[in-house]
Amino acid sequence: MKGKMKVAVMTGVGKIEIIEREIPQPRPNEVLVKLEYVGICGSDLHYYETGRIGDFIVKPPFVLGHEPGGVVVETGAEVTHLKTGDRVALEPGKTCGHCEFCRSGRYNLCPDVVFFATPPVDGVFQEYVAHEAGLCFKLPDNVSSMEGALIEPLAVGFHAAITGNAKIGQTALVTGAGCIGLVSLLALKAMGVSKVFVTDVVPKRLEKAKALGAGEIINAEERNIPEMIRELTGGRGVDLVIETSGNENSATGAIESACKGGTMVFVGYSKSGNMNLPISTALNQELTLKTIFRYRHIYPLAIDAVSRGTAPVKNIVTNVFDFDDIQNAMDMSVHNKIDIVKAVVNIAS
Repeated sequence: MKGKMKVAVMTGVGKIEIIEREIPQPRPNEVLVKLEYVGICGSDLHYYETGRIGDFIVKPPFVLGHEPGGVVVETGAEVTHLKTGDRVALEPGKTCGHCEFCRSGRYNLCPDVVFFATPPVDGVFQEYVAHEAGLCFKLPDNVSSMEGALIEPLAVGFHAAITGNAKIGQTALVTGAGCIGLVSLLALKAMGVSKVFVTDVVPKRLEKAKALGAGEIINAEERNIPEMIRELTGGRGVDLVIETSGNENSATGAIESACKGGTMVFVGYSKSGNMNLPISTALNQELTLKTIFRYRHIYPLAIDAVSRGTAPVKNIVTNVFDFDDIQNAMDMSVHNKIDIVKAVVNIAS
C-alpha cells in the first residue's frame, strides 16, 4: 500500500502536532497494520511531560504510543499465519533472538530490544505500522481491537501474577489502582486468587478497582494499610503483594502487610529510582521479593483470558479520545489524573 498517513509527532515537551508521512512498506516477514486503537501509557505521559524517563531522553520529533490494536491490510511474502482482515494485538518489542536471554526464553531482558516509543524508536500514534508478523497476535472474533490495544498492559499484570506464583485460595494485595494495578487485579482474579485487596489515594481509581472485583478497597490516606490488612486477614497478612505504585510509603506498607513466608512482586518504578524499605521486616517474615520487567510469552494467555471473559480488560477504560484530539488527550491525562484512570486513542476516528 502506498500513500500518506497521519502521524502524531511530539515536537517538544508538552507539544504534539499531526503531520503526514509515507505509509511504511512491510518487509517479507512483516505485516502492515491499520491501527484502530492505541492506549495512552504512563510512560507516554512521562515522556510527554518531562521529555525523559531515566536515561531514555526524547529527541524530537518523536512518536509516542506502544499499546496498539488494529487490522492487517497487507502481508509480507514470508507471512503465512496472518491474512488481510485479521484483527491483531501487537507486541511492541522486537528482540535480537540470539543473546543469552533470548535463547533462554527470557527475551524481555534482551539488551538489544527495539521497543515502540522508547527513544530513539518511534511509537505508534499513527494510522499504519509495519511490524514483525510473529509479534502480531490474531484476536478471536469476540475480542475487539480496543481490547487488543489493552493486551499490552494486561500482559504486565499477568507477568506480575505469574512471577508471584499466584494461585487459587490465596489472598493478595495490589498497591496502586492505576492501569497496571487494575490489570494486576484482573490477572490475579483470572488465576483464581480468592480475595484481592487494592489500595490507592484516588477515590475514582478505588471505585474502578471495586467495580472490577476487588475484595476490599483501601484509601491509603485514610487508613493504615498494614493494620487494615491484618483486620481483613485475621491477623495473618496476605500471601502475595503486587506493588505497582512506585511509592516508598506504599511499598513499605505492602511489606508490612505480607504474611510470614509471603511473596512481594515489585512492578512500579519510583520517580527517583530509589526507595528506602524496611528490609529487616522482610527478613523477619522471610519474604520472597521479586521484580518484573515488561513481560514474556504472555500475549496468547492474556488474549485467551479476555476472550473467555475472565479478564474484562475493556472495563478499565474511562476515556476514549479521537486521533485529531490527541494533544488534548495527553494534556488531560497529565493534568486530570484524578478522573482519567485509563485513556485510549481511537486512531480510526
